[in-house]
Amino acid sequence: MKSLKPTMREKKRYLLVKGKISDVERAIYDGIGVLGVSKIGLGRVKTSKDFAVISVNREALDSVRACFAIWPEKIVVERVSGTLKGLRKA
Repeated sequence: MKSLKPTMREKKRYLLVKGKISDVERAIYDGIGVLGVSKIGLGRVKTSKDFAVISVNREALDSVRACFAIWPEKIVVERVSGTLKGLRKA
């Protein structure tokens, strides 16, 4: 099977988020719903008690930030990067 061309692939952004991972997922589900979650391509890369690294589609970055802004508990996006290596430099 042939691999996809680079122009056809989904472009991801990686977010370093401070907050509980359960709150992060619930904020996104409550904010944009199940169909929105399928469009943003949400993925967990690394999780801990206090922070999480998640991946989202490039076009959906603003809607994910909006979901965090309207959530009652504090969820802060510390850094956004196009690569995981760039995210680790901070």
